[in-house]
Amino acid sequence: FHLSHKVTRVVPESALLIVLGLFLGGIVWAADHIASFTLTPTVFFFYLLPPIVLDAGYFMPNRLFFGNLGTILLYAVIGTVWNAATTGLSLYGVYLTGIMGRLNIGLLDFLLFGSLIAAVDPVAVLAVFEEVHVNEVLFIIVFGESLLNDAVTVVLYNVFETFVTIGPENVTGIECVKGIVSFFVVSLGGTLVGIFFAFRSVVSRFTKHVRIIEPGFVFIISYLSYLTAEMLSLSAILAITFCGICCQKYVKANISEQSSTTVRYTMKMMASGAETIIFMFLGISAVNPDIWTWNTAFILLTLVFISVYRVIGVVLQTWILNHYRMVQLEIIDQVVMSYGGLRGAVAFALVVLLDVNKVQEKNLFVSTTIIVVFFTVIFQGLTIKPLVQWLKVKKTEHREPKLNEKLHGRAFDHILSAIEDISGQIGHNYLRDKWSNFDRKFLSKVLMRRSAQKSRDQILNVFHELNLKDAI
Repeated sequence: FHLSHKVTRVVPESALLIVLGLFLGGIVWAADHIASFTLTPTVFFFYLLPPIVLDAGYFMPNRLFFGNLGTILLYAVIGTVWNAATTGLSLYGVYLTGIMGRLNIGLLDFLLFGSLIAAVDPVAVLAVFEEVHVNEVLFIIVFGESLLNDAVTVVLYNVFETFVTIGPENVTGIECVKGIVSFFVVSLGGTLVGIFFAFRSVVSRFTKHVRIIEPGFVFIISYLSYLTAEMLSLSAILAITFCGICCQKYVKANISEQSSTTVRYTMKMMASGAETIIFMFLGISAVNPDIWTWNTAFILLTLVFISVYRVIGVVLQTWILNHYRMVQLEIIDQVVMSYGGLRGAVAFALVVLLDVNKVQEKNLFVSTTIIVVFFTVIFQGLTIKPLVQWLKVKKTEHREPKLNEKLHGRAFDHILSAIEDISGQIGHNYLRDKWSNFDRKFLSKVLMRRSAQKSRDQILNVFHELNLKDAI
């Protein structure tokens, strides 16, 4: 793919891989009439998703992420619940009119389907948005939303699956309250598990004489956070994301330059490999006549509803957010955010997990999910680049800020936190200042070795970098 720049400039790699998967699946089917390869939820959730999410968390631009965390959380939580509920209820409303014909589905089945199809997929978003190069704020909002809303989707999915299992007649007000409470417990619990394991990275303080095993600790501790959260029925995705976000700074300072390079390239290679396998398997899994059940009205209406409600959700939430944001999200940003709601392997893995004894129309749900994934990744992936260019969306600048810019940026940070402190208004500048003080006085001293703390002196750092450039 990468030898022909003309192809990859127009068609996203994810779309090419899906087509290649369909081609390979077709060859296997023509030869054996067996769909021998399918993307199973176990393989996806335990082996393919963790490296991608860890890579995203570990290389997350922390300042941008936490600076926009309120916005990301609103889109990820309220936006996902809105998309799931409206899609499920609208499909149920249309079903009652009789357009879809006779289906063995109840209201809870529609809500369950709405919850799994609402998942904006980080793998698909990363694959497409990294090639488009939109500005940092827009990228972090769409990518952060896709990362955190996966956790929200999995929780919603589990709640509705429990409701379907116990039967609609047994769903009482208490069960609904339990569902809401479990949502917060699972999300916050997963985040806390991730932060707890991030502090286990204190191990890297004591690896000075065994440099060769340093990179191993980064992967083992992160994967342990994922498995522990899964074992405790908490959000494993949030656990490994926050483990990566929180441990990066201390691990990077403690380990050697060679180990840091090893971690970076190994992580990128594993994430890239997992992405390739996922998109190819999505194509291969579709070549299986046993899973296909066609219902034109259901499939077309699903595509219409997820697109329409995504736009409505983004517009309404942005209107609320713009009253509180300093940097406003313009109409053009909203168009890209609405269009960037790509569905992917998370929705597919969740729909395959459904029990056919509880959800009679599982095959219809699987077929619709595959169509939705292919439509969003291939059609929207193909058209998002021309759309961004046509709308003249502000692009990102890949350059290191000059020393002058760094100094002014630091000065503005101190001025803003001082103004918030004097006016008695606790904003994120004030909180960031307090957190960096706490980090400097306590956390860094506990989690970083002494030599690493010395080398973090900013002036020494700049001097060291300039000398290194001269030497190179």
